[in-house]
Amino acid sequence: MRAALVRRTATRPQSTWHHPPVSRYPRLCLQQSPTVSRQWHLKSIQSITYNHFVERATNEALPDTATAAATSSTTSSTTNPFRLAVKDNIATIDLPTQCASRILASHASPFEATIVRQLRSRGATIVGKTNMDEFGMGSHSTNSTHGAVRNPLDETRSAGGSSGGSAVAVRVGDADVALGTDTGGSVRLPAAYTGTVGYKPSYGMLSRFGVVPYANSLDTVGLLAPTTRPIRELVFGTGLDKEHDSQDPTCLSPESRLRCAGACPATLPENLSQLTVGIPLEYNIEELDPSIRAAWTAAASALADKLGINVVPVSLPTTKEALCAYYVLAPAEASSNLAKYDGVRYGVRGDDDISADDASGDNSTLYSETRGLGFGDEVKRRILLGTYTLSSEAMDNYFIQAQRVRRLVQRDFDRVFRLGNPLHEHHRQFDLSDMPETTGLQDKRGPAQVDFLLCPAAPTFPPRLDEVQRQRSSVDVYMNDVFTVPASLAGLPAVSVPARTEGEEGFPAGMQLIGQYWDDSRLLYMAERLEALMAP
Repeated sequence: MRAALVRRTATRPQSTWHHPPVSRYPRLCLQQSPTVSRQWHLKSIQSITYNHFVERATNEALPDTATAAATSSTTSSTTNPFRLAVKDNIATIDLPTQCASRILASHASPFEATIVRQLRSRGATIVGKTNMDEFGMGSHSTNSTHGAVRNPLDETRSAGGSSGGSAVAVRVGDADVALGTDTGGSVRLPAAYTGTVGYKPSYGMLSRFGVVPYANSLDTVGLLAPTTRPIRELVFGTGLDKEHDSQDPTCLSPESRLRCAGACPATLPENLSQLTVGIPLEYNIEELDPSIRAAWTAAASALADKLGINVVPVSLPTTKEALCAYYVLAPAEASSNLAKYDGVRYGVRGDDDISADDASGDNSTLYSETRGLGFGDEVKRRILLGTYTLSSEAMDNYFIQAQRVRRLVQRDFDRVFRLGNPLHEHHRQFDLSDMPETTGLQDKRGPAQVDFLLCPAAPTFPPRLDEVQRQRSSVDVYMNDVFTVPASLAGLPAVSVPARTEGEEGFPAGMQLIGQYWDDSRLLYMAERLEALMAP
């Protein structure tokens, strides 16, 4: 078994929107000070304060700008050198991959993740591995053997999770770009809490080989940066979106990529009035913070008034069940994926007082000790939940029903988007008989169809860390994912960009744009326009 045990990297961007470059392979707009790379081996005050790195690259591993530029010219003529931070569940050769878990303490991966290798060839220098929730299970980066990640906007607040360390590395300037993973919002939620940009690509676009799996049908590699432009240039300007990885069975084939690319325009139209942005009515929940609701309204008004984009309400009726379905499906897959960490195939052994005779006589003793001591409380909770939902007596009532809900969530999205889903042969039309009587119709053919959806990325501002750690029920924590989970269930691209708010909190709000499957390029261009309008 070649389990995906992995490592990560980081980078830094520059903003200002412009039309797509003429060159097919533009150089990334990533600038680096000539003296900065020599200083990364030192543990800065920032690193100590925010606890966002679990391993820092050594001085020898970080060449100065001149050396990096020379290396880049021999490996890839398409990008400038940039600093990359890598989440601790993505495999790297030169740094351990521990998934913020005791059970993988000091684990050295024998191979490197495909995405890390791809970014190295594009000029990336890894500055360190970032802190996270253990195995990606959490929304606040507090479930870590290394301790909680703190928000640089307010050290008493959550940085979001599970890719909180990657978001903070970008926010404080330790990295130009950071790699994260997004299963149900683990890139977008930290981006919303820290005022950075977090992008989850279409499922199957970027290779997951070398990423320690949490839930295979949901996991995606995501990118974080201070602004949207460097992410777009890195993914689409260097052809990263076209690269298939045969080692990842979920990575879209070259033939499917060509078909999807042919179905989705690469850029926005010159006349933006041809675009329509939908406002999902079901996302206006009672728990939504008034200041975030006001920022959402302001963003929609800015798109309409300043860019001339049509903004219309849309309905995604199955959204209400999406969060429940996610927290059945994801733990079920996690319970299977984490079965290998038993102290034999993977994972450190239990207490030293377990003798070889005891271990050989009763394997369950070794397994239970190893897993009991090695896994944190949240990981144990999700393994138990997933194991139960996959049991013979519960599967029909939980797992199968959740899969049906997932199909309905995907159907809702396909119905509201103007572009058809390129994975389906035929575009699914509206069936008016399935819709509530209150559904508004654009014309006799049905409700309006849209190019993008706009909604918040998180219903609240980052909570205080002491409040998170005092919460007795995990359900309260799970509620933070209510706006990010639907796009994950449908495998759609989504991006969170910071938007200014007028509330007393003083934090930016994360505004999320969601696009049709494989419409990532236009989505990122749209995010740049929204970012320019709403920048804090």
